[in-house]
Amino acid sequence: MLFDYYTLKIIWWLFVGVLLIGFALLDGFDLGVGTLLPFVAKTDEQRRVLLNSIGPTWEGNQVWLITAGGALFAAWPLVYAAAFSGFYWAMLLVLFALFFRPVGFEYRSKIEDPRWRKAWDWGLFVGGFVPALVFGVAFGNLLQGVPFQYDEFVRPQYTGSFWALLNPFALLAGIISLTMLVMHGAVYLQMRTEGDIQVRAQKAVRLFGVVFMAGFAIAGVWQAYGIDGYRIVSSPDFGTAFSPLAKKVEIAAGAWMQNYSTCGWTILAPVLGFAGGILAIFLSGTNRPGFAFLCSGASVAGVILTAGFAMFPFVLPSSTNPSGSLTVYDATSSHRTLNLMFIAVVVFLPIVLAYTSWVYRVMRGKVTEEKIKEETHTAY
Repeated sequence: MLFDYYTLKIIWWLFVGVLLIGFALLDGFDLGVGTLLPFVAKTDEQRRVLLNSIGPTWEGNQVWLITAGGALFAAWPLVYAAAFSGFYWAMLLVLFALFFRPVGFEYRSKIEDPRWRKAWDWGLFVGGFVPALVFGVAFGNLLQGVPFQYDEFVRPQYTGSFWALLNPFALLAGIISLTMLVMHGAVYLQMRTEGDIQVRAQKAVRLFGVVFMAGFAIAGVWQAYGIDGYRIVSSPDFGTAFSPLAKKVEIAAGAWMQNYSTCGWTILAPVLGFAGGILAIFLSGTNRPGFAFLCSGASVAGVILTAGFAMFPFVLPSSTNPSGSLTVYDATSSHRTLNLMFIAVVVFLPIVLAYTSWVYRVMRGKVTEEKIKEETHTAY
C-alpha cells in the first residue's frame, strides 16, 4: 500500500474537492453563459455567438460533473447512497434541466424559424439556471444537516421532503451559487466576445458580482451565528474502518466555525472568495477580462473551500440522528479501493488536465458575428 488508511481518507477528501472545484470552474461558466443567453444577446446572430463561445468545450466541461459523481460512488459509497436518495427529486430536476443542453446546442440552429430558436434559447436558459441554483441549495442543506438516519441494518432512510429543501438559508445558498456562476460566465463572455455583447457582459459582471458578494457575506454571518454546526465528541480510531453509528456527534452553536479557530490558515478560503470576486468586478470594469476570469475562478474555488473547511470532517451531517452523520473517516471505501483509485488518479488526472489545457489553447480567441455569418452552416 502506498499510504496508510487515514492518509488516504484525507487524500480522497481533497480529490473530491478538486473535482467539485474543477466542475464549478469549467462547467460553471457554461451554466452562467446559458443563463445569460436570452438577456445579453438581443439578435439571433448574437445568441449564436454566445453558443459558439462555449460550444466546442461544454461537453468536455460537463464530464467533470460525471467524474465527481463517479468518484463519490467509488470513494464514499455511503454518502452516494444517502445523498442520492435524499436529494432524489432535486437530482432529477437537475437531470431534466440538463437534457435541454445537448439537444439545444445540436438542433437550435437547424431550423430558421424564430419561434423554434427562441424556444430552444429558453430551454438552454433552463439548462443553465436550474443546475446552478439547485447545486447551491444542496450545499445550503448540507450545512444545516440532512434529515436521514440508519436503521438496524445500516440502511439509510430519508425522512424529509423535496419542499423542505427549499428553506430560507438553502435558497440564499442557491442565489449565491447562481450569481457566482453567472458572474463567472459573464467574465468569460467579456473575454471571448466584442461589441454590444461584451458591453452587456461587462454590466452583468458588475450586477451579479455585487449580488454574489452581498449574499456570500450574509451567508457567512448567518452560518456563524444562526446555524448550529456538528462536531465529533467520541469516535474509534480514524485510521480504521468503522460503522457511522460507532461515533458520537453533538450539535452545537458555532461548531462550523471551529476549524477556522483551530486552523487559522483556513480563513484564506473566505478571503479568497471575497478578494477574487472584488478583483473580478474591478478588472472587468477596467476591461481586463483575462485577469478578471482568473480572479472569478479563484473566487469560485474560495467559496467551495469555505464550505468544505467549515464542515470538515463531515460530508453529510444528519439532523435526524447526529451520531449517524457521515464523515471523511467512516463513509469511505476500503483501504485497497482507495489505494487503487489513488494510483489511477495520479496517472490519468495529469493527462486530462494537459488535454483540457490544449483544447482551450486551440479554441482561444474572439467569437464574432461576422464569423458566425461566414460559418452559418457549420456553427451552432
